[in-house]
Amino acid sequence: MSSRAGRQDVPHAADTHDLIRVHGARENNLKNVSIELPKRRLTVFTGVSGSGKSSLVFDTIAAESQRLINETYSAFVQGFMPNLGRPDVDVLDGLTTAISVDQQRMGGDVRSTVGTATDTGAMLRILFSRLGTPHIGSPQAFSFNVASISGAGAVTVEKGGHKVKERREFSITGGMCPRCEGRGSVSDIDLTQLYDDSKSLNEGALTIPGYSMDGWYGRIFTGCGFFDPDKPIRKYTKRELSDLLYKAPTKIKVEGINLTYEGLIPKIQKSMLSKDVDSLQPHIRAFVERATTFAVCPECEGTRLSEAARSSKIAGISIADACAMQISDLAKWIGEQSEPSVAPLLTSLRQTLDSFVEIGLGYLSLDRPSGTLSGGEAQRVKMIRHLGSSLTDVTYVFDEPTVGLHPHDIQRMNDLLLRLRDKGNTVLVVEHKPEVIAIADHVVDLGPGAGSGGGTICYEGSVEGLRASDTVTGRHLDDRAGLKESVREPNGKLEIRGASSHNLQDVDVDIPLGVLTVVTGVAGSGKSSLVHGSIPAGEGVISVDQTPIRGSRRSNPATYTGLLDPIRKAFAKANGVKPALFSANSEGACPACKGAGVIYTELAMMADTATVCEECEGRRFRSDVLEYTFGGRDISEVLAMPVAEAEEFFAEGEARTPAAHKILTRLADVGLGYLTLGQPLTTLSGGERQRLKLATHMADKGGTYVLDEPTAGLHLADVEQLLALLDRLVDSGKSVIVVEHHQAVMAHADWIIDLGPGAGHDGGRVVFEGTPSELVASRATLTGDHLAAYVGA
Repeated sequence: MSSRAGRQDVPHAADTHDLIRVHGARENNLKNVSIELPKRRLTVFTGVSGSGKSSLVFDTIAAESQRLINETYSAFVQGFMPNLGRPDVDVLDGLTTAISVDQQRMGGDVRSTVGTATDTGAMLRILFSRLGTPHIGSPQAFSFNVASISGAGAVTVEKGGHKVKERREFSITGGMCPRCEGRGSVSDIDLTQLYDDSKSLNEGALTIPGYSMDGWYGRIFTGCGFFDPDKPIRKYTKRELSDLLYKAPTKIKVEGINLTYEGLIPKIQKSMLSKDVDSLQPHIRAFVERATTFAVCPECEGTRLSEAARSSKIAGISIADACAMQISDLAKWIGEQSEPSVAPLLTSLRQTLDSFVEIGLGYLSLDRPSGTLSGGEAQRVKMIRHLGSSLTDVTYVFDEPTVGLHPHDIQRMNDLLLRLRDKGNTVLVVEHKPEVIAIADHVVDLGPGAGSGGGTICYEGSVEGLRASDTVTGRHLDDRAGLKESVREPNGKLEIRGASSHNLQDVDVDIPLGVLTVVTGVAGSGKSSLVHGSIPAGEGVISVDQTPIRGSRRSNPATYTGLLDPIRKAFAKANGVKPALFSANSEGACPACKGAGVIYTELAMMADTATVCEECEGRRFRSDVLEYTFGGRDISEVLAMPVAEAEEFFAEGEARTPAAHKILTRLADVGLGYLTLGQPLTTLSGGERQRLKLATHMADKGGTYVLDEPTAGLHLADVEQLLALLDRLVDSGKSVIVVEHHQAVMAHADWIIDLGPGAGHDGGRVVFEGTPSELVASRATLTGDHLAAYVGA
């Protein structure tokens, strides 16, 4: 008996795997990191922006878990999945299935809405196809992404060794509005922006970027024979004008070469208008914005749905009405429906909609385009599907889940994270906010610096231990910005009258100029609608929003900020050669790796491998280009410099280049001194990208800066630097308007405009305007309560 009792004390072998062990992680800037993380606990990763948090959590732990899961499928199935390389790590042990909820913005495609991005749209379509009267068809008949088509014809079928022709007919009833093709808006092209009709083609009538008569376009237009290139466009016959603008692709022969001629409008639509505006080059973007006008579709009134789909109703409500409702109201309406035949569907729909409300997104509507969601909203929408999940023993990985959340909403987010943990899951969170760090079971602090100065573990243990430790995070954890003794006096005001975009309720407000104004309020209260929708983006207003920088592996801070131009010119001048040699995307590129620095080998369904190019040793340039120096450095050495070092290098001596030094000073000002000039943009964190954008806009001529949550992704220690930068901008005579939730920025403001009191149709009103000390003294709003608690009033 005693021996059996002794055996019971020994834990079962299956219960001994309580740790995720990482040994020798070297992904990105990690320096041989080894760490053990407790399972079924909440671990928060802290450290300055760029210290290696995401590299450890997303690029090592989550990436390897995903790769191992993909490997369990057959080679055939793996061929259809994204190829994931093995992270640079010696040992990864005790991994569980990882579900990553990152901050990547949701697809900006015009057809993607909150309803299509979650399962709610699909469930509503099934509901209406079953219960809607009159009955119009299957769920497809309610989808604005499915067009109605029908056809008939003869098909040849082999039966019993004989070929038999049979007549077949088919028809698909879709819900797409035929006029706007399910986009909700129709775009008209302003023809006066395409050409000057007083000139002929040969005189340069076309004003579209890139359409000059010297190149291939010139040959096609002059050799096609559909119109006379020497005749002014206003004298064209109807037929000629139609051929110029609308002709379908037609094969033509010019000077013995086979070419394709296509009318201007279909050609522009394919090459420019079908692309995301933000991804276009600046001069093409300016042309697209000039030449196209978007209006709400007159046929479907912006609902994207056909007349038939809008005519089918349940209790007097059509699917278009349901999608336009605020989700909290829709949840109530679904709760009132009871029909035994679709009971499981109603239950599932109700749970999903209740999750939206619970996570603080009840103010959205299902027809809201997903590209208009902020980073924080997009991340919370992705969380919805995991909240009611029955899975346990899963690793959930979150990237700053509190971005864009008011202090009032952070409390709810904390409750959700703890609920996921209490179901028996491992929760890993990358976070800067002290309110989230406080609820952690285990904290890992990376640093001490950023970029090459980071990548090591400075501390791991409890939150109390972090407070006592002498790390950057530990020292700043209890930082509290005090209210200012005196605030600046405005030198003018920006009047906003009757603002009513989205949920704003005829707001009249004066924004003071010449001071630091902070616009705040709970998520969904109408801050961005007020600032971006009502402040005219005309002369002198520089708006830095949260739309991500799109960049490939070939773009880096030097190319994005325009810094490479003066550097290339300086190198070219010093060596008497042409500037194109000093671009890795142009003539100077190493021929073996085409300027990428690495050679990618595709191995079908296996992970692609990237090996450093042997010819240029990862430097990306031809060997003869590297012999040209400037100030004693070759171009690859300059691109490997951190911003701070490059700023000194170009400041004085023989390498003095004022144009480059000016851009580098701005990069250092926004706290990016640690970034290397040649680091690919794809490796930058969200906060780094926004600050890079801010640095480029600081050169713009303008008197008013509008910033949207500039503290997103900033460590506590960097917030001070940001406040100093905002102060410098205001002191140099600029007006700064910031949409922000961070209490340190609120406390530092000269003037606060607080919107609320709630979100969605419960918000959209100004509930307070005045100085921060007046807000703390009155405690009249949710923001006032939290700010008073923050400053210890």
